Amino acid sequence: CRCCADGRRQSSILYSILRSQERAASPAGQGMRRGQGAAQGSRSCPCGGWRRRRVSLRSPQVACKAASAVLVKTLRFVQNVPCFQQLPLDEQLLLVRSCWAPLLVLGLAQERVQLETVESTEPSMLQRILTTRRQGEHTPPRGPAPGRHHHGPAAGGGDPHMPSAGEIQAIKGFLAKCWSLDISTKEYAYLKGTVLFNPDLPGLQCTQYIEGLQREAQQALNEHVRLIHRGDEARFAKLNVVLSLLRSINANVIAELFFKPIIGAVNMDDMLLEMLCAKL
Repeated sequence: CRCCADGRRQSSILYSILRSQERAASPAGQGMRRGQGAAQGSRSCPCGGWRRRRVSLRSPQVACKAASAVLVKTLRFVQNVPCFQQLPLDEQLLLVRSCWAPLLVLGLAQERVQLETVESTEPSMLQRILTTRRQGEHTPPRGPAPGRHHHGPAAGGGDPHMPSAGEIQAIKGFLAKCWSLDISTKEYAYLKGTVLFNPDLPGLQCTQYIEGLQREAQQALNEHVRLIHRGDEARFAKLNVVLSLLRSINANVIAELFFKPIIGAVNMDDMLLEMLCAKL
């Protein structure tokens, strides 16, 4: 972005010499030099361009295997909830489809799964120009061959479906928040129950029953916190902040990050239905 380009220009030797001469001639030169260290210490891009950069897992095999194991444990937990088993199968599937990603992230936090990511390498402007020109020279003017799908240039700045740095940072921030609170096993269970039994989903028939289950999960969490953490009156509110942070977690990002590198493009609805009907 332009902000980063300006930063590189300002770090050049010639630019520094010219600026130092200007500051020496200026009455406010001393004050500017005193604040120079603090200004250079912050190298974050003010336009937030880093959030749009595409990132991937450093060790996708390890992380995806851990996420798959957490997903199996999460669905096993859901299946063992007696109130959930009493719901019709279509209601069960509707609930799981809507909350599998938040439940998975909660499971990642509970299992202390670390996310190490790397920024995807994007081609330079010169590479893009040369690549586009080379493709234009060697590609016949006819349309794509039958049976082949045209996806555009492969080197056009990285896979647009790859998660961005901002999306990954939201997941990491959520994990860090959970770890800072040192959430217990029972608290995780009550949080999962609150997420699972969402009465606001369109298409539900047992709305009042599901709303009552969510209320019971919240009451059980509140009573547990009051019993175990008597000196921390704000803990229940902090745990509800964790629930609010889950709303920023995108299910498509979770699927792209943890499952596509291993099994490719997958229909999560079909996979969840198969896992839900299986005896995990």
